[in-house]
Amino acid sequence: MGMDNFAFVIHPLNPKRDVARKYPWLARILPVPLIHLFSRFWPPVYISHVTGVRSEATGKEVEGWLVACPFTARQMLRLPPQTIYKKIVQTGRMAQRLGARILGLGAFTSGVGDGGVTIAQHLDIPVTTGHSLTVAVVVEALAEAARCKGISPESSIAAVIGATGSIGSACAELLAPMVAELVLVGRRESRLAKIEARVREAGARMVRTSTRIEDIREARLVLSATNAARRIIQSQHLRPGAIVCDVALPQDLSPQVARERDDVLVIDGGIVDVPGEVDFGFDFGLPPGKAYACMAEVMVLALEERYECYSLGKQIRVEQVHEIARLACEHGFRFSARPSSGWQSAAGIG
Repeated sequence: MGMDNFAFVIHPLNPKRDVARKYPWLARILPVPLIHLFSRFWPPVYISHVTGVRSEATGKEVEGWLVACPFTARQMLRLPPQTIYKKIVQTGRMAQRLGARILGLGAFTSGVGDGGVTIAQHLDIPVTTGHSLTVAVVVEALAEAARCKGISPESSIAAVIGATGSIGSACAELLAPMVAELVLVGRRESRLAKIEARVREAGARMVRTSTRIEDIREARLVLSATNAARRIIQSQHLRPGAIVCDVALPQDLSPQVARERDDVLVIDGGIVDVPGEVDFGFDFGLPPGKAYACMAEVMVLALEERYECYSLGKQIRVEQVHEIARLACEHGFRFSARPSSGWQSAAGIG
Protein backbone atom coordinates (compact mmCIF):
# COMPACT_ATOMS: atom_id res chain seq x y z
CA MET A 1 0.00 0.00 0.00
CA GLY A 2 1.61 3.27 -1.09
CA MET A 3 1.13 6.75 0.20
CA ASP A 4 -2.39 8.14 0.49
CA ASN A 5 -3.19 9.88 -2.77
CA PHE A 6 -5.61 11.49 -5.19
CA ALA A 7 -6.01 12.36 -8.87
CA PHE A 8 -7.57 15.45 -10.40
CA VAL A 9 -9.04 15.96 -13.87
CA ILE A 10 -8.31 19.17 -15.76
CA HIS A 11 -9.13 20.16 -19.35
CA PRO A 12 -8.30 23.02 -21.73
CA LEU A 13 -10.40 26.15 -21.24
CA ASN A 14 -8.47 28.34 -23.65
CA PRO A 15 -7.49 25.96 -26.47
CA LYS A 16 -4.38 27.71 -27.82
CA ARG A 17 -2.88 28.67 -24.47
CA ASP A 18 -3.72 25.51 -22.54
CA VAL A 19 -2.62 23.09 -25.28
CA ALA A 20 0.69 25.03 -25.40
CA ARG A 21 1.24 24.25 -21.70
CA LYS A 22 1.61 20.57 -22.61
CA TYR A 23 2.40 20.55 -26.37
CA PRO A 24 4.09 23.86 -27.31
CA TRP A 25 4.87 22.69 -30.88
CA LEU A 26 1.30 21.55 -31.53
CA ALA A 27 -0.16 24.83 -30.32
CA ARG A 28 2.16 26.71 -32.67
CA ILE A 29 1.15 24.82 -35.79
CA LEU A 30 -2.54 24.04 -35.16
CA PRO A 31 -5.26 26.64 -35.73
CA VAL A 32 -7.96 26.70 -33.03
CA PRO A 33 -10.68 24.94 -35.11
CA LEU A 34 -8.29 22.02 -35.62
CA ILE A 35 -7.50 21.90 -31.89
CA HIS A 36 -11.25 21.56 -31.23
CA LEU A 37 -11.47 18.82 -33.85
CA PHE A 38 -8.40 16.85 -32.68
CA SER A 39 -9.44 17.05 -29.06
CA ARG A 40 -12.59 15.10 -29.93
CA PHE A 41 -10.40 12.08 -30.79
CA TRP A 42 -7.40 12.66 -28.54
CA PRO A 43 -7.06 10.14 -25.71
CA PRO A 44 -6.83 11.26 -22.06
CA VAL A 45 -3.48 12.86 -21.25
CA TYR A 46 -1.19 12.21 -18.28
CA ILE A 47 -0.11 15.66 -17.10
CA SER A 48 2.03 15.38 -13.95
CA HIS A 49 2.83 13.87 -10.57
CA VAL A 50 1.92 16.14 -7.64
CA THR A 51 4.14 15.97 -4.55
CA GLY A 52 4.67 17.78 -1.27
CA VAL A 53 1.11 18.27 0.00
CA ARG A 54 1.71 18.03 3.77
CA SER A 55 -0.77 18.49 6.62
CA GLU A 56 0.19 21.09 9.23
CA ALA A 57 -1.86 19.19 11.81
CA THR A 58 -0.46 15.68 11.37
CA GLY A 59 2.68 16.09 9.24
CA LYS A 60 1.23 13.48 6.90
CA GLU A 61 2.00 13.82 3.21
CA VAL A 62 -0.09 12.82 0.19
CA GLU A 63 0.76 12.61 -3.49
CA GLY A 64 -1.40 12.91 -6.55
CA TRP A 65 -1.65 13.07 -10.31
CA LEU A 66 -3.08 15.59 -12.74
CA VAL A 67 -4.78 13.96 -15.71
CA ALA A 68 -6.46 15.81 -18.57
CA CYS A 69 -9.69 15.20 -20.40
CA PRO A 70 -8.83 16.64 -23.83
CA PHE A 71 -12.23 18.21 -24.55
CA THR A 72 -12.12 21.98 -24.79
CA ALA A 73 -14.57 24.20 -22.91
CA ARG A 74 -16.53 24.77 -26.11
CA GLN A 75 -17.00 21.03 -26.59
CA MET A 76 -18.01 20.59 -22.96
CA LEU A 77 -20.85 23.00 -23.70
CA ARG A 78 -21.84 21.57 -27.07
CA LEU A 79 -21.32 17.80 -27.11
CA PRO A 80 -23.99 15.43 -25.77
CA PRO A 81 -23.45 14.54 -22.08
CA GLN A 82 -23.02 10.82 -22.94
CA THR A 83 -20.03 11.63 -25.18
CA ILE A 84 -18.47 13.75 -22.44
CA TYR A 85 -19.13 11.16 -19.71
CA LYS A 86 -17.35 8.55 -21.79
CA LYS A 87 -14.21 10.65 -22.19
CA ILE A 88 -14.14 11.65 -18.51
CA VAL A 89 -14.58 7.99 -17.49
CA GLN A 90 -11.61 7.08 -19.74
CA THR A 91 -9.62 9.81 -18.00
CA GLY A 92 -10.72 8.41 -14.62
CA ARG A 93 -9.56 4.94 -15.64
CA MET A 94 -6.14 6.37 -16.42
CA ALA A 95 -6.11 7.75 -12.86
CA GLN A 96 -7.06 4.29 -11.53
CA ARG A 97 -4.16 2.72 -13.42
CA LEU A 98 -1.82 5.25 -11.83
CA GLY A 99 -3.04 3.96 -8.46
CA ALA A 100 -5.27 6.89 -7.51
CA ARG A 101 -7.70 6.18 -4.68
CA ILE A 102 -10.04 9.14 -5.24
CA LEU A 103 -10.75 11.37 -8.26
CA GLY A 104 -11.52 15.10 -8.25
CA LEU A 105 -13.34 16.66 -11.20
CA GLY A 106 -12.21 20.12 -12.35
CA ALA A 107 -13.95 22.88 -14.30
CA PHE A 108 -16.61 21.71 -16.76
CA THR A 109 -16.02 18.03 -15.94
CA SER A 110 -17.72 18.55 -12.57
CA GLY A 111 -20.84 20.22 -13.92
CA VAL A 112 -21.70 18.03 -16.92
CA GLY A 113 -25.11 16.37 -16.74
CA ASP A 114 -25.76 15.00 -13.27
CA GLY A 115 -22.71 16.45 -11.50
CA GLY A 116 -20.43 13.41 -11.42
CA VAL A 117 -22.98 10.74 -10.49
CA THR A 118 -22.80 8.81 -13.78
CA ILE A 119 -19.02 9.13 -13.89
CA ALA A 120 -18.72 7.69 -10.36
CA GLN A 121 -20.95 4.74 -11.32
CA HIS A 122 -18.52 3.79 -14.10
CA LEU A 123 -15.33 3.96 -12.02
CA ASP A 124 -13.93 1.78 -9.22
CA ILE A 125 -12.79 4.78 -7.16
CA PRO A 126 -14.87 7.49 -5.47
CA VAL A 127 -15.40 10.82 -7.21
CA THR A 128 -15.84 14.35 -5.87
CA THR A 129 -16.65 17.59 -7.71
CA GLY A 130 -14.93 19.74 -5.09
CA HIS A 131 -17.99 21.97 -5.00
CA SER A 132 -18.40 21.89 -1.20
CA LEU A 133 -15.01 23.47 -0.53
CA THR A 134 -15.47 25.84 -3.48
CA VAL A 135 -18.65 27.19 -1.86
CA ALA A 136 -16.94 27.63 1.53
CA VAL A 137 -13.95 29.42 0.02
CA VAL A 138 -15.99 31.68 -2.26
CA VAL A 139 -18.32 32.91 0.49
CA GLU A 140 -15.41 33.43 2.86
CA ALA A 141 -13.46 35.34 0.19
CA LEU A 142 -16.41 37.62 -0.49
CA ALA A 143 -16.93 38.37 3.21
CA GLU A 144 -13.19 38.95 3.72
CA ALA A 145 -12.96 41.30 0.73
CA ALA A 146 -15.91 43.28 2.14
CA ARG A 147 -14.23 43.61 5.54
CA CYS A 148 -10.95 44.67 3.88
CA LYS A 149 -12.82 47.51 2.18
CA GLY A 150 -14.50 48.51 5.43
CA ILE A 151 -17.89 47.18 4.40
CA SER A 152 -19.83 45.17 6.96
CA PRO A 153 -21.65 42.24 5.31
CA GLU A 154 -24.33 42.42 8.05
CA SER A 155 -25.51 45.78 6.73
CA SER A 156 -25.09 44.99 3.02
CA ILE A 157 -27.29 43.69 0.24
CA ALA A 158 -25.81 40.63 -1.47
CA ALA A 159 -26.87 39.21 -4.83
CA VAL A 160 -26.40 35.63 -5.99
CA ILE A 161 -26.71 35.18 -9.76
CA GLY A 162 -27.36 31.59 -10.79
CA ALA A 163 -29.03 31.04 -7.41
CA THR A 164 -30.84 27.90 -8.58
CA GLY A 165 -27.63 26.08 -9.58
CA SER A 166 -25.78 23.76 -7.21
CA ILE A 167 -23.00 26.19 -6.31
CA GLY A 168 -25.23 29.28 -6.36
CA SER A 169 -27.90 27.82 -4.08
CA ALA A 170 -25.37 26.58 -1.52
CA CYS A 171 -23.60 29.99 -1.56
CA ALA A 172 -26.96 31.67 -1.00
CA GLU A 173 -27.67 29.44 2.02
CA LEU A 174 -24.26 30.20 3.48
CA LEU A 175 -24.62 33.96 2.90
CA ALA A 176 -28.19 34.02 4.29
CA PRO A 177 -27.39 34.69 7.97
CA MET A 178 -24.40 36.95 7.11
CA VAL A 179 -26.05 39.78 5.16
CA ALA A 180 -28.87 42.32 5.54
CA GLU A 181 -30.68 41.33 2.39
CA LEU A 182 -30.30 38.67 -0.29
CA VAL A 183 -31.26 39.08 -3.95
CA LEU A 184 -31.57 35.72 -5.70
CA VAL A 185 -31.36 35.86 -9.49
CA GLY A 186 -32.18 32.87 -11.67
CA ARG A 187 -33.95 31.93 -14.86
CA ARG A 188 -36.98 30.10 -13.48
CA GLU A 189 -39.45 31.51 -10.97
CA SER A 190 -40.53 28.08 -9.73
CA ARG A 191 -36.99 27.03 -8.84
CA LEU A 192 -36.23 30.43 -7.31
CA ALA A 193 -39.19 29.96 -4.95
CA LYS A 194 -37.67 26.69 -3.66
CA ILE A 195 -34.29 28.35 -3.05
CA GLU A 196 -35.99 31.28 -1.35
CA ALA A 197 -37.61 28.87 1.11
CA ARG A 198 -34.21 27.27 1.78
CA VAL A 199 -32.42 30.57 2.45
CA ARG A 200 -35.20 31.78 4.75
CA GLU A 201 -34.78 28.56 6.71
CA ALA A 202 -31.03 29.19 6.77
CA GLY A 203 -31.62 32.50 8.56
CA ALA A 204 -31.98 35.15 5.85
CA ARG A 205 -33.56 38.36 7.11
CA MET A 206 -34.81 39.74 3.79
CA VAL A 207 -34.98 37.90 0.47
CA ARG A 208 -36.02 39.00 -3.00
CA THR A 209 -36.04 36.87 -6.12
CA SER A 210 -35.73 38.03 -9.70
CA THR A 211 -35.27 36.70 -13.21
CA ARG A 212 -33.65 39.97 -14.33
CA ILE A 213 -29.92 40.66 -14.08
CA GLU A 214 -30.74 44.40 -13.72
CA ASP A 215 -31.97 43.72 -10.18
CA ILE A 216 -28.46 43.28 -8.81
CA ARG A 217 -27.93 47.06 -9.15
CA GLU A 218 -28.40 47.67 -5.39
CA ALA A 219 -26.13 44.87 -4.23
CA ARG A 220 -22.80 45.75 -2.64
CA LEU A 221 -21.69 42.10 -2.78
CA VAL A 222 -22.23 40.09 -5.94
CA LEU A 223 -21.59 36.39 -6.35
CA SER A 224 -22.09 34.86 -9.78
CA ALA A 225 -22.27 31.14 -10.52
CA THR A 226 -24.48 30.62 -13.56
CA ASN A 227 -23.97 28.21 -16.43
CA ALA A 228 -25.07 30.85 -18.92
CA ALA A 229 -22.07 30.32 -21.21
CA ARG A 230 -21.97 34.02 -22.07
CA ARG A 231 -20.97 37.26 -20.34
CA ILE A 232 -24.17 38.42 -18.69
CA ILE A 233 -22.88 40.99 -16.15
CA GLN A 234 -22.16 44.37 -17.76
CA SER A 235 -20.88 47.63 -16.25
CA GLN A 236 -24.32 49.18 -15.96
CA HIS A 237 -25.57 46.32 -13.77
CA LEU A 238 -23.14 47.06 -10.92
CA ARG A 239 -23.51 49.73 -8.26
CA PRO A 240 -20.54 51.98 -7.41
CA GLY A 241 -17.99 50.20 -5.19
CA ALA A 242 -19.47 46.74 -5.71
CA ILE A 243 -17.39 43.65 -4.88
CA VAL A 244 -17.82 40.84 -7.39
CA CYS A 245 -16.80 37.21 -7.17
CA ASP A 246 -17.39 35.31 -10.41
CA VAL A 247 -17.08 31.52 -10.10
CA ALA A 248 -19.01 30.74 -13.26
CA LEU A 249 -17.44 28.75 -16.08
CA PRO A 250 -17.20 30.30 -18.59
CA GLN A 251 -17.17 33.58 -16.72
CA ASP A 252 -20.26 35.74 -16.29
CA LEU A 253 -18.49 39.06 -15.96
CA SER A 254 -17.88 41.09 -19.10
CA PRO A 255 -14.21 42.08 -19.62
CA GLN A 256 -15.55 45.57 -20.26
CA VAL A 257 -16.15 45.93 -16.47
CA ALA A 258 -12.38 45.84 -15.88
CA ARG A 259 -11.84 48.60 -18.41
CA GLU A 260 -14.71 50.88 -17.43
CA ARG A 261 -15.14 50.44 -13.70
CA ASP A 262 -12.08 50.93 -11.51
CA ASP A 263 -14.42 51.36 -8.53
CA VAL A 264 -15.51 47.71 -8.77
CA LEU A 265 -13.38 45.11 -6.98
CA VAL A 266 -13.33 41.75 -8.74
CA ILE A 267 -11.94 38.89 -6.67
CA ASP A 268 -10.88 35.36 -7.49
CA GLY A 269 -12.96 33.32 -5.13
CA GLY A 270 -11.99 29.72 -5.28
CA ILE A 271 -8.24 29.82 -4.64
CA VAL A 272 -6.36 28.39 -1.65
CA ASP A 273 -2.82 28.10 -0.31
CA VAL A 274 -1.77 24.46 -0.09
CA PRO A 275 0.16 23.40 3.04
CA GLY A 276 3.66 21.95 2.60
CA GLU A 277 6.02 22.39 -0.34
CA VAL A 278 3.59 21.43 -3.06
CA ASP A 279 4.97 20.84 -6.55
CA PHE A 280 2.28 20.34 -9.20
CA GLY A 281 4.82 19.51 -11.90
CA PHE A 282 2.73 21.61 -14.29
CA ASP A 283 1.86 25.27 -14.67
CA PHE A 284 -1.93 25.67 -14.76
CA GLY A 285 -1.71 29.41 -14.36
CA LEU A 286 -1.76 30.01 -10.59
CA PRO A 287 1.14 31.32 -8.45
CA PRO A 288 3.31 28.61 -6.80
CA GLY A 289 1.75 26.90 -3.78
CA LYS A 290 -1.80 27.85 -4.73
CA ALA A 291 -4.59 25.60 -5.99
CA TYR A 292 -8.25 25.86 -6.84
CA ALA A 293 -10.64 25.01 -4.01
CA CYS A 294 -12.13 22.09 -5.96
CA MET A 295 -8.61 20.63 -6.23
CA ALA A 296 -7.93 21.25 -2.56
CA GLU A 297 -11.08 19.30 -1.61
CA VAL A 298 -9.72 16.07 -3.06
CA MET A 299 -6.38 16.69 -1.27
CA VAL A 300 -8.16 17.19 2.06
CA LEU A 301 -10.11 13.94 1.57
CA ALA A 302 -6.85 12.07 0.83
CA LEU A 303 -5.21 13.55 3.97
CA GLU A 304 -8.26 12.40 5.94
CA GLU A 305 -8.17 8.97 4.21
CA ARG A 306 -11.83 9.53 3.41
CA TYR A 307 -12.11 7.74 0.10
CA GLU A 308 -15.77 8.46 -0.51
CA CYS A 309 -17.92 10.37 -3.02
CA TYR A 310 -18.00 13.58 -1.02
CA SER A 311 -19.50 16.30 -3.26
CA LEU A 312 -21.56 14.57 -5.90
CA GLY A 313 -24.73 15.41 -7.77
CA LYS A 314 -26.48 18.73 -7.99
CA GLN A 315 -27.34 19.24 -4.33
CA ILE A 316 -24.64 20.54 -1.97
CA ARG A 317 -25.50 20.25 1.72
CA VAL A 318 -24.48 23.15 3.93
CA GLU A 319 -23.29 20.75 6.68
CA GLN A 320 -20.88 19.27 4.15
CA VAL A 321 -19.60 22.70 3.24
CA HIS A 322 -18.90 23.54 6.88
CA GLU A 323 -17.29 20.15 7.50
CA ILE A 324 -14.86 20.26 4.56
CA ALA A 325 -13.96 23.89 5.36
CA ARG A 326 -13.14 22.90 8.95
CA LEU A 327 -11.00 19.95 7.81
CA ALA A 328 -9.19 22.09 5.23
CA CYS A 329 -8.36 24.67 7.92
CA GLU A 330 -7.15 21.98 10.33
CA HIS A 331 -4.73 20.63 7.73
CA GLY A 332 -3.41 24.12 6.99
CA PHE A 333 -5.16 25.09 3.76
CA ARG A 334 -5.64 28.87 3.83
CA PHE A 335 -7.98 30.86 1.69
CA SER A 336 -7.57 34.47 0.83
CA ALA A 337 -9.49 36.87 -1.35
CA ARG A 338 -7.19 38.11 -4.06
CA PRO A 339 -7.97 40.64 -6.75
CA SER A 340 -8.68 38.84 -9.97
CA SER A 341 -5.82 39.05 -12.43
CA GLY A 342 -6.65 38.91 -16.09
CA TRP A 343 -10.20 37.69 -15.49
CA GLN A 344 -9.69 34.16 -16.69
CA SER A 345 -8.20 31.47 -14.54
CA ALA A 346 -6.23 28.95 -16.52
CA ALA A 347 -6.25 25.34 -17.57
CA GLY A 348 -9.87 24.79 -16.84
CA ILE A 349 -9.91 24.14 -13.16
CA GLY A 350 -13.13 25.09 -11.47
